[in-house]
Amino acid sequence: MKKYNIKKLREKLEHCRNVNLDDVKLEDVDELTSIKIDRRKSSEERILDFIMKVKNPYIFKINGRLVRIRFSDTDKTAEDCLTRVLENLYR
Repeated sequence: MKKYNIKKLREKLEHCRNVNLDDVKLEDVDELTSIKIDRRKSSEERILDFIMKVKNPYIFKINGRLVRIRFSDTDKTAEDCLTRVLENLYR
């Protein structure tokens, strides 16, 4: 496994997590489809490579559209949340 500076990656994540979306310019954000990650690597290495390659792993573009991801500090999974939304829509 390639050596990663975990402390530096954690600092980057902390900084990127707190970026105000109003301060982000579309032209300064990475296009997600242009980021190449080696699929032969372990899932942990792919995640670390992604964090290293993108300017901000929480804010990126997909087909020119700005996308922001956030994670809540709960035990609920994305699947749990989507299931609940669908259940509420189709009652």
